[in-house]
Amino acid sequence: MRTNIEIDDKLMADVMAYGDYKTKREAVEAGLRMLKRKKAYAALLAARGTLFWDDSDEAWAKVREENQLAAGPAQESATADAVEPATQREKSRTVRSTAQPRKRRKPA
Repeated sequence: MRTNIEIDDKLMADVMAYGDYKTKREAVEAGLRMLKRKKAYAALLAARGTLFWDDSDEAWAKVREENQLAAGPAQESATADAVEPATQREKSRTVRSTAQPRKRRKPA
């Protein structure tokens, strides 16, 4: 989005020198990203002390069990955490998807 703004020349020169920005646009976009990140950090700090993290094996087992119950009877419990190999059909699809695209024929 094109926008015209007036910025203090000394401030812009200082920011470009400190941040090693090549263009004014890079400097302004970096500043905007920093403000966005600062708001996200403030939200995380506001949640300080309200979150509880249980990294025990029992807690992870409970989470897995809840996920299996939420998934329904379609999944087997033994394969919920297992990685299944791709079938021959899936492999051939993958190979085709990375192949060069075919050239289109000219309409007759």
